[in-house]
Amino acid sequence: MGTPQFAVPTLRALLSHHEVVAVVTQPDAAAGRGRVVSVSPVKTLALEHGAPVLQPESLKPPEVVEQLRAYAPDVIVVAAFGQILRRPVLALPPHGCVNVHASLLPRWRGASPISAAIAAGDAVTGVTIMQMDAGLDTGPILTQRSEAICPDDTAGALGARLAELGAALLIETLPGYLAGLIQPQPQDETRATKCGLLKKEDGRIDWRRSAVEIERHVRAMSPWPSAFTRWEGRLLRVLRAAPRIVDAQQAALPFGRVFLAGKALCVRCGDGAVELIEVQPEGKRPMPGADFARGQRELPVNCLGD
Repeated sequence: MGTPQFAVPTLRALLSHHEVVAVVTQPDAAAGRGRVVSVSPVKTLALEHGAPVLQPESLKPPEVVEQLRAYAPDVIVVAAFGQILRRPVLALPPHGCVNVHASLLPRWRGASPISAAIAAGDAVTGVTIMQMDAGLDTGPILTQRSEAICPDDTAGALGARLAELGAALLIETLPGYLAGLIQPQPQDETRATKCGLLKKEDGRIDWRRSAVEIERHVRAMSPWPSAFTRWEGRLLRVLRAAPRIVDAQQAALPFGRVFLAGKALCVRCGDGAVELIEVQPEGKRPMPGADFARGQRELPVNCLGD
């Protein structure tokens, strides 16, 4: 069970090492301005390999549970599926349900662990293969593997590495797990942290925060929902940014104030400034911040709102 690109390496690995009796993914959805119906990356890979694909709106209906039961899976593997599994599904396979989760549980339980780790300034994250229960990423741990977070990692870049790492760890883990040789270990509830499902509005930059926090926010929101601010009433995406030390004159500016430091386009923030290295104006292509500033008749007073 999986839907986005993160789940593709897991499915590819399973197709190479195990019999995949069926693939469950989210229903096709309309996306973009043209509302073109698109299929999930997982469905695309499954169809390429001739695997049966199920796309239920919900796993709750008894008929859906029975449809899954008819495939008689030994174990259900889940990777970024997008729906919560209820007890009837969790109890269906004899070896239960196993999840590939993109964090070192119990840190960052929830839907956006990769972005949460970058935004929090974590130096290390990783993947966890866990036995699922009725809670949100609360089940016992089977295996884990760590991965360093690089200073320039975006959620997209880190997610790609973790997806491959998780797929490899799953293939290493399954034989021992299915043979009963791996003893699931309960999570330490005292160390648990949570993260929610990202929304578009979560990309908004709060210029009252520190320069370091804003730079991490920009990377954590890339590629989606993308960090953004307002520029003369229009949306301006910030694709790359860097903290910048301010002089005495710049330090006197209020947070959110736009200024140039040489050719660099900067915004005053809570404890210094942030250079906007690469931006994307609404309806246009990405461009260097310096080029964007050069194309403006005058700089706006601030980036705080409309």
